[in-house]
Amino acid sequence: MSVSRLSIQSLRNLESVSLTPSPRTNLIYGQNGSGKTSVLEAVHTLALGRSFRSHKHKPLIQWGREQFTVFAEIQHQGSRIPVGLQRALTGEVNFKVNGRAVGSLAELASVLPLQVIDAHTFLLLEGSPKVRRQFMDWLVFHVEPSFFPAWKAAQRCLKQRNSLLRRDRIEPSELSVWDRELSNLTQQIHECREKTIERFRPVFLRLLEEFIRIPGVSLSYQRGWDKNRSYQEVLADNFERDRHMGYTQSGSHRADLRINVEGQPAGDILSRGQQKLVVCALKIAQGYVYAQETGGRCIYLVDDLPAELDGEHRATLVDWLDKLETQVFITGVDKPSLLADWQDRPDAITRVFHVEQGTVTADVNTEQQ
Repeated sequence: MSVSRLSIQSLRNLESVSLTPSPRTNLIYGQNGSGKTSVLEAVHTLALGRSFRSHKHKPLIQWGREQFTVFAEIQHQGSRIPVGLQRALTGEVNFKVNGRAVGSLAELASVLPLQVIDAHTFLLLEGSPKVRRQFMDWLVFHVEPSFFPAWKAAQRCLKQRNSLLRRDRIEPSELSVWDRELSNLTQQIHECREKTIERFRPVFLRLLEEFIRIPGVSLSYQRGWDKNRSYQEVLADNFERDRHMGYTQSGSHRADLRINVEGQPAGDILSRGQQKLVVCALKIAQGYVYAQETGGRCIYLVDDLPAELDGEHRATLVDWLDKLETQVFITGVDKPSLLADWQDRPDAITRVFHVEQGTVTADVNTEQQ
């Protein structure tokens, strides 16, 4: 899986840009505010309909324009798949895959699987359970086909149950219908997550062991309710408390992924550099498991790599990315720093792009193959 052609119109300060990326390594350099991160945002919008920097679409549209457009050709198993997105100030959005209108973001995500490593990624250890749950569910979505329909239906059930809990009077029979359905769906979600984490854990721990020695690292999945009881029992026992609070407090929507060192949260024990490497290992492990389970490759977007990692840890991440043999887009301010990490790699196919005042040009003198 790789982007073989990318066109961007009126996205932030990118007026009209056309790139022919390398199927492997793409280094994008330029001063802050030049538009280099916007190139990554353009790829991200094709996969998830939004930027990784914000859920709001209006800031993406260039000042004075009514809409932005991103188009790409995706190379997949010998075929080229055209993917396009157009989003307007009015909120109207059009997605097309192979010339066909697509109404589901889930379908887009399956066409263009992406991983992002940026400053926000390092919240995986220190952020809320929601951050880790979203991280976990990216992989579950891609390797367990039954997960997304169950998750989507469970969200509907939760919304309905919470609405009933906020009523002054609740008919037990009315609530029990939703409880039974929610229990079945929650169990399906749990089983999908549990199977995926069992595949993911050894890959993650092996990556860490190869590149950094941190004794006592563990990764555990918390399902979101008492592991010794069925979810239907928990719903029944917590009914009065849930009604008082006005929402369902336990369930798959409260699941978490915990990374500990000697039984303590990794974010409390590790140095900042170690934390960043652990988080990078989490992200790279997703790519490995995705490849093992699907036979495909996910694309990595790495924003401002030199600013986030020192030389030693940056070299480790580059080694991991190189061994994945996947397409990578990496931004940075300093061209020599970006190039130094990818030199002397015999299998590397590297293309360098310079971004200046919203214009992107290919640096043909530094292309490696």
